[in-house]
Amino acid sequence: MLDETDTRLLAALQKNAHLTAQELGDMLNLSASQAGRRRQRLEADGYIQGYFARLDPARLGLSVQGFIQVQLGTHGPEQSREFARLVRTRPEITSAWTLTGEADYLLRVFCADLPALNTLIHEVLLPHPAVARVQSQIVMDQLKRDAPLPT
Repeated sequence: MLDETDTRLLAALQKNAHLTAQELGDMLNLSASQAGRRRQRLEADGYIQGYFARLDPARLGLSVQGFIQVQLGTHGPEQSREFARLVRTRPEITSAWTLTGEADYLLRVFCADLPALNTLIHEVLLPHPAVARVQSQIVMDQLKRDAPLPT
């Protein structure tokens, strides 16, 4: 169970994961050791799953961001496992979700250019034996970056 101080600590870390125990303590009116222990408890309890650097895709030469909806032809457990295995092996696929509705999966991808996206779709995804249909959308602009979770 989270109390108000835990919630404020999580919100602060989502904005800046580099905050020291002293800085957290100052923000939360706690000692540095109390703030550090709270952070450690939230990590151990799984509220904090890790710390990541957010990279600029354009600076890395990844000029095309897209979303790909994938519909499987058959929906057995083996087909789902095989498709999930493929998704995990492709670095261009940065996140993937299973869905209700027409599409079975939604993939978020970052590619260097349109030919790279075309290769991913036509030489990787469509040839997979479980895949029946693929529909892609290219991101023109991102209005809101991946934001912190509401706390």
